[in-house]
Amino acid sequence: MHESETYTCEAELALYREYREAAERFRFSVETERRSYLANDAEVKVRAAENGDVFFEVLLTDAWVWDAYRRNRFVRSARIVTFRDVNVEEIESRGADSAVPAEEDTPGSGEPADRLRRG
Repeated sequence: MHESETYTCEAELALYREYREAAERFRFSVETERRSYLANDAEVKVRAAENGDVFFEVLLTDAWVWDAYRRNRFVRSARIVTFRDVNVEEIESRGADSAVPAEEDTPGSGEPADRLRRG
């Protein structure tokens, strides 16, 4: 394996471990075509462009961004605009003290959010 491949694999593994620790602090998992996020509040608004195309505006509060190359992954708020699918799931609690997915679970698993607001 190349040195760069080893670095990339190690960075992704470290990011996944950080995700598991961070998931304890958040209520929602949000996935777009470009990134995954954890957030305490997620609001999805369906919008229409001038040409009639539909797009989504996603507003996140107290969020964590899945990005290995980002220096600070915790952000106070984020606004995402996309013409592609958006998946918002409420993170299922795994008992009274933890909402972290089990090791065998994939990042972002959970039940559909029932608190999702639409504007």
